[in-house]
Amino acid sequence: MPKKEAPLEYLSRWIPGPAAPLILEYLNHYQVHLTITRERRSVLGDYRHATRAQNHRISVNGNLNHYSFLITLIHELAHLVTFMEFGNGVQSHGKEWKGIYRKVLEEFIRLSVFPGDILAALKKNLHNLPASSCADEGLMRVLRRYDTDNAGLLLVEQIPEGGCFSLEDQRVFRKGKKLRKRYQCVEVATGKLYLFSPIYEVKPAS
Repeated sequence: MPKKEAPLEYLSRWIPGPAAPLILEYLNHYQVHLTITRERRSVLGDYRHATRAQNHRISVNGNLNHYSFLITLIHELAHLVTFMEFGNGVQSHGKEWKGIYRKVLEEFIRLSVFPGDILAALKKNLHNLPASSCADEGLMRVLRRYDTDNAGLLLVEQIPEGGCFSLEDQRVFRKGKKLRKRYQCVEVATGKLYLFSPIYEVKPAS
């Protein structure tokens, strides 16, 4: 997938301005190679540790709003710091990572870079952080308010029961009942059943 290199001096294009100096401090200290990518539906960001041939590498989706971008970047920086302290001897989202992620996140919270609603959502799970921001449904709903272009998309939970929606690949589904945390939906063309997260973005279909 094509990627665009992100010069550090333009970092403020992607994150809230007051957060840029501290982010730059992390990137420079750990000699991070930061890349801004096109949208990836399966992942918002990625971290690869340094090797003899390459520096630490972090990639973040360039379609994210400033707050989503910053939180994703902090998430990946926490992976970097965890690797530097513990190597590969700990779980990727285990207690070591959670402790470091909390510590780094609190640094940015003290900078007052987040609006009140995002701040409240972050603090709600600060002592039991999920493995990704995508897993924090409350936070994802709040962050979505700051998207500048949702291209007519809705969340699955916003589609009425029995209503239809389509995905990027043009498949059409009819929404069913909620089973625990996910909605059971049937693919109209095949009759196959699928489970969808309430906060998965879809396009309404007739």
